[in-house]
Amino acid sequence: MDTLQNELNARDDLDLDIQIIGVNEVGYESGNASITSGRDLPWLQDTVEWNVWETWDPTYRDVIILGTDGAEVGRFNVTSNNLATSSNYDALLALFVDAATP
Repeated sequence: MDTLQNELNARDDLDLDIQIIGVNEVGYESGNASITSGRDLPWLQDTVEWNVWETWDPTYRDVIILGTDGAEVGRFNVTSNNLATSSNYDALLALFVDAATP
């Protein structure tokens, strides 16, 4: 995902304001150090008070794409769509670009 964020940041052909942020489920805080080690992306810890996971109801390793208004516009699971496969990577990239393009 760092690579994808870097590619989005480097796009000169479009004025994109896209930020990929990870959100960890409540109860899995012990993995935060290992998941963020060597990575640049922001990583947030969900809380009982916010309960983002229950609100969004993701499947493990879902990428939930929000539009400019903050509403969900797409979902892409990186377990079933391995980003090492170029067509999957390109599809996710296109979802981000489409969501950010007016």
